[in-house]
Amino acid sequence: MTMFWVISALLVLVAMVIFVVPMYTGKEQDEVASRDELNKAFFKDRMDELKEESSEGLVENKDELVVELQQSLLDDVPANAEQTKTQVSTTMLIPGLILLVGVSFGMYMKVGSLDKVQAWNETVTRLPDLSQRLMDESNPLSDQEMDDLTLALRTRLHDNPDDATGWLLLGRIGMANRDAETAQDAMNRAYRLEPSNPEVMLSFGQTLMMIGDPAQSERARLLLRSVLRVDHTNIRALSLLAFDSFESGDFKQAINYWSMMQQIIGTDDPRAEMLDRSIARAQSQLDRGKNTATSVSVTVELDPSVELPEQGLVFVSVHSADGAPMPVAARRVPISAFPFTLTLDDNDSMIPERPMTSLQDMIIKARIDTDGNVMTRNGDWYGQSDVISLGGSTNVVINTKY
Repeated sequence: MTMFWVISALLVLVAMVIFVVPMYTGKEQDEVASRDELNKAFFKDRMDELKEESSEGLVENKDELVVELQQSLLDDVPANAEQTKTQVSTTMLIPGLILLVGVSFGMYMKVGSLDKVQAWNETVTRLPDLSQRLMDESNPLSDQEMDDLTLALRTRLHDNPDDATGWLLLGRIGMANRDAETAQDAMNRAYRLEPSNPEVMLSFGQTLMMIGDPAQSERARLLLRSVLRVDHTNIRALSLLAFDSFESGDFKQAINYWSMMQQIIGTDDPRAEMLDRSIARAQSQLDRGKNTATSVSVTVELDPSVELPEQGLVFVSVHSADGAPMPVAARRVPISAFPFTLTLDDNDSMIPERPMTSLQDMIIKARIDTDGNVMTRNGDWYGQSDVISLGGSTNVVINTKY
């Protein structure tokens, strides 16, 4: 702010000089020159008149009149011609100068947003403290403090655009604020400044991956692989690549990355259990992918001892292999001639979040129902199959009463 006030004072001083100097110097008024010009003009006009009157015969003594006119012109010249100039009193300038200064600073105080400029400069001075607070997880920054940190950092980067660390920090703040455009631009600037810095490559790759732009996904993988070439034990790079492989359906590669992480951190690390679960999940997805079956075939038969009701339905349901009572998939079939065969698939699932194909092994049940309720009640006839695998077929004989 000191520099601002110094510059503003200099500008006002220049304006005062421009205002005062012409007042003192003024424009010299040369009375002699002015009188001569006037007399010349009068003499020329009178000579033109004499010439015209002489041509019309109105004047006989033209030469005498010319001499007389010349003599009168000489008589009008003063003996001592002096040049004069206007004098200005200093006291006359004081009100004007006060008005000039008052209007200049008054207009700036009104429309110049001085309070915002002061707040901006105060924010810039807090940059070291805000940066330190950013690293302190026990005392997180508020939303306003994050905005202040961003403003201060942008100001510093404007003055020092080659600060790769500053651009890296700004990119991380952008990701924290969910500002993908700022994060990507800042990380890209940091990478251009230090393309061989592993931390910059890792953060830039993470940013591109978190943005989720398919066009940038391959570039993110290349950056993370470059980090591993420099440091093959980098846990963050391995974790990001594992996550990316899992999300893109490359479960085998995801398992490889997580297995490498296991070897690096060891079995005593608290993260080992999480890695075990991740590997198991990826392996499950991999095994499921090998099984291309999406349905089961069921033939429902009726034991001769069962008496069919006049009206009712047959519920055919799929249950997990542990015999859980809540079905994963089910279909209602009107009572008709037995036996009958049907195929169950994901279209018969009870909830979309748990499709029938999520079960590798299952039990099929068939029940005669008279009240339209999916849950069984005493007196219902039912039958169930042995455990079968997805894609298999089985027979269910209704022969047991609840």
